[in-house]
Amino acid sequence: MKNVILRKSKIGQFDKGVFADKNFKKGEIVIKYSLKQLSEDEYKNLPKKEKQFVHIHFGKKYLYASPERYVNHSSHPNTIQNSNEKCDIALRDIKKGEEITTDSSKDDTIV
Repeated sequence: MKNVILRKSKIGQFDKGVFADKNFKKGEIVIKYSLKQLSEDEYKNLPKKEKQFVHIHFGKKYLYASPERYVNHSSHPNTIQNSNEKCDIALRDIKKGEEITTDSSKDDTIV
């Protein structure tokens, strides 16, 4: 994905995080999501390792792809998720090299 990179993170449960590869201005789209909507059967048949990357939006289950699956949670995030546009938008200016974070408790439900 353009403008962000995947690197080792100190805050992520997977020891990975998404980092800005350029400066972002407040209101700018930082990362677009590639989501796969899952049926109940598809969800049930996912390997346990992949189920940790499934979230619920408006009652539907979605599997997050890489790198967006590694956007880490923060109670003081620098992005907010826009579910309609399937992206994270900068809440403030973000500097190149800064880890991209979101408040997942406000964005969606983790399965």
